[in-house]
Order: sequence, then C-alpha cells, then structure tokens
Amino acid sequence: MQKISLLAAAALLAIAPAAPSAAMPPPLPDVEGKDAAMLQAEMATGWLYDGLVGDAYLDRLGRLDDYGPKLDAVIATFSFADVGVETKRLYEERKAGKLRGPLHGIPVLIKDNIEVAGLSTTAGSLALKDNMTGRDAFIVTRLRDAGAVILGKTNLSEWANIRSDKSTSGWSAVGGLTKNPHALDRNACGSSSGSAAAVAASLAPLAIGTETDGSITCPAAVNGVVGFKPSVGLVSRSFIVPISHSQDTAGPITLTVRDAAAVMSAIVGSDPADPATAGADARKADYVAALSPGALKGKRVGVLRDRVGDRADITALFDAALAQMTALGATVVEIGDSRSGQEKLGKAELDVLMTELKADLNAYLAALPNANGPKSLADVIAFNKAHPEELQWFDQALFELAETKGGLDDPAYLEAKATALRLAGAEGIDRLLKAHDVDLLLGVTNGPAWVSDLEKGDAYDGPSVSQMPAVAGYPHLTVPMGLVDGLPIGLSFIGAKWSDADILAAGYAYEQANRKRTPPTYRASSTP
Repeated sequence: MQKISLLAAAALLAIAPAAPSAAMPPPLPDVEGKDAAMLQAEMATGWLYDGLVGDAYLDRLGRLDDYGPKLDAVIATFSFADVGVETKRLYEERKAGKLRGPLHGIPVLIKDNIEVAGLSTTAGSLALKDNMTGRDAFIVTRLRDAGAVILGKTNLSEWANIRSDKSTSGWSAVGGLTKNPHALDRNACGSSSGSAAAVAASLAPLAIGTETDGSITCPAAVNGVVGFKPSVGLVSRSFIVPISHSQDTAGPITLTVRDAAAVMSAIVGSDPADPATAGADARKADYVAALSPGALKGKRVGVLRDRVGDRADITALFDAALAQMTALGATVVEIGDSRSGQEKLGKAELDVLMTELKADLNAYLAALPNANGPKSLADVIAFNKAHPEELQWFDQALFELAETKGGLDDPAYLEAKATALRLAGAEGIDRLLKAHDVDLLLGVTNGPAWVSDLEKGDAYDGPSVSQMPAVAGYPHLTVPMGLVDGLPIGLSFIGAKWSDADILAAGYAYEQANRKRTPPTYRASSTP
C-alpha cells in the first residue's frame, strides 16, 4: 500500500496472471500515449491482455515518477499483487461476456483528497498522513462499479491550494513538488497537479481531480491534456476533503474528450449524503453517445476577447482555433464586455470560500474515524505551527483568515454568497449567453506554465477564465490548443448550468478537427 519502486522484470513476470493462450506471460505492453478508448479496443480484440495493463502502468509509474525525470505526480499506489487481483477478476468477467462499459479494466489514478479504501487520504498534509478511513468516496465506488481499476493516489497542492495565497502549486509536504513533464522546471499548476501530470506522462490513461476554482482546468491545460469541471451537483463530494460546498466538484482529467465523457457517464449520480446531487440521477446521460464531430455546426460561440491577454503568440493560437470552428460551421461572436459589473466578484468569492472552508472542513475532520487525527481547522493550524516542515516554504494565512469567520448563518456570509452567485451566474455567464445570443463561451484557459520557485511561490500571469464557471457552478472544459515556447496552452469551453453534454460535444468536435495534444518531452529546462 505504498509508492512503488522499479521492480525487476523477473518479479513482474512472477506475479503477473497467466495469459490464457501462452505458457509464459507476454512482455508488458507499451501504454505510452494510449487513451482509454484505445486500450479498451485492444482488450476487446484480445490483442492486449487485461491482466497486464495494470502492471504496465505501475511499471511505467515506477520508472518515470520515482526514477527518470522523477515527476512526483503520485503519492501512493496499490501493489502489483493487489492491482493484479483486480485486473484478473475483470478479465474473467470479460471472458464470461460481462462487460461493464468503456472503463472496464481501465486504470485510473485518484487525487489524494478523495478517499480510497486501503490508502491514506492526506490532502498532501502531514496532519492527515495516517488518515486511513477504510472507505471509498461515492465517486470511487461509481468508478469501481464501471470496471475501472484504481492504481493509487496523485499528489496535489496541499489542502487543494487553500492554505495560503503565497503557495507554490503542486507542492505538498507529503508528496513534494510535482513537475510538469513538458519541462521539468515548470509548474504543473494546481491543485490537481499530480492528476494532470500523471495523465500527460501516461502514468494512467485517466485521473480524477477536484476543482473549487481552476484546480482541474489549469493543471490539465498547462500539462497539455483534457480537463472537465462539471456542473456542481452532478458529481458527489462525499468523503472528499472539502473547501466549499458551493463550488467544490470532482471531475475527469484525460487524454481525450471522449475519455472524459466516458468517466462522466460513470461518476454522475445522486448521493443521499450530498444533497447538492439530489437531481443528478434525473440528469444522467450517456455523454459518449452525445459526442459528434459535427456538434459545432450551427452553433453560435461567444469569444471572451477581453480575457485573452496581450501575448501575440497566444492570440495567434486562439484565432487559429476560432478559424477552425468557423470552418466546422460555428458562428463566432466577439465579446468585449465579459468583465462588466464583475468588480466585486473576487471579494465575494473569497468571503464565501473562507466561511465554507471553516464549516465544511470542521465537519469533515470531526467525522473521521481516526481518533488521533485533527478534528478541526484550528487543530490543523496548530499542527502546522508545531511542524516546521509544513511551513518551510509558505504560510497558512488563508487558514488563519478562515478560522476568524462566523458560521453558515452569518449575515455577511449569506450576503457574499448571494452576491457571488448573482455576479457569476445571472449577471455573468447567463447574461453573456443571452445578450450575445450565443450557445457557449470560449476563452484561453491559461498562459504557459511558469518556472517553479518554492521560495517565491507561484508566478502565474497568463489568461484565466475559471472564476465565473467556478463560482456559478457551471461546466468548464479545457482542450489542448497548441504550444507556446514548447509549453501547452488550453482552449476553454464554458456553458450554462447543466449544459455539460453540450460542452463536451463542442470540445470533442474541435478536438477531432485539431488534434493539438503534444506528448511531453521531459526536458530538464524550459530554456535552451
């Protein structure tokens, strides 16, 4: 139940389940760059034996994450033996004609703020290093039921990047600093840094991240993969270390939009323990079936021109993407007023996050089965003060601010929440869609990944369009758009509440015409 080291080939062969038509197990397959749909097709034809897929990814993970470029994208994994038992069971089901769907036998990594039975859930903090709850989060159960194989837990920005505004994204006291596989000195963004870097490096074809504001879309974009933040209320947050019940959601990070849609088909559902998902069952869909290369034909797409920034190279990528959408039958509508009336959104969002962080984290910690762990935000603050390794690079100013806040019935909080939802939703995305008569909004997800500097913290200065969909709880998809200085830039698709299927379909249509994902090179430096 700990992070693996590279195993000798003999050991691999000894524990791999026997292939059905060979006296000796076949060599481990090459899985680099293969998405879940490709793996599924190979397993369906018998070209690829299910039981070796988990071994292949664990072996690759050992070589690239523990050695080689040493990405530090993964905190912990199950053993080869444990994964082998699961993959063999699923292979036997396949032989018997029981196929659970497109995720059957496909490995997945889970962000380490999401509970998985058999592994600690640390949120990257030493305060939770022994947080073995013995239970699966609701979405992990959904993934298992869909036939996915859980490999392990990914690194993250500690406490999902809510401890300090001076943090370095991708760093946690438990997992260290996640590296961007496109250039090892560059940041992987946060907070789902490990999930995105792992998928980019083919340590797993699928990963789950979480987002409060930008924590799926930014890491996915700077690592050159697909990330989808669904509408809040589609995916359960039960047994996930919380920040904000108003904005938190889990979602997929994948190599392709099709794979993201397949994961969504598996994880969407009503959970009695999460009231926000009460209507999720009624909104369940086959998101893969809804995909079409022609999904942009006849659509009016609103361009968030005032959020592109002033870099000519990024603008050129964006304009090329818009030209392709026009060629696909979309009508491009320029929008220059997306910031109008949004001046108070940032403060309102912060007030909501600080109040909900205190309330929601206190409730989560108080209910943990480990009697020796922290039971409140105040306990975590005290733990950090007593353990210098936690505060060696940046402070816990946001934790301390949250601790000063009142409860969920505080009038100041209720006013801030109403203001945030109004500005981001009715007077934000909804206004833009209606006023410009468009079906969805387009923007640049990110600027190039910055050089990581633990002493100075993050130096992100690129475009961002994450705030409005995050605060409103609306869907946001990022798809690779190309490279600037050898570093990935993402294209954002944003829609109204519950338009998740339409947003995935639009992103898929663009992706099929513009396969811009570039494999990482693991270069040591981003400069010559």
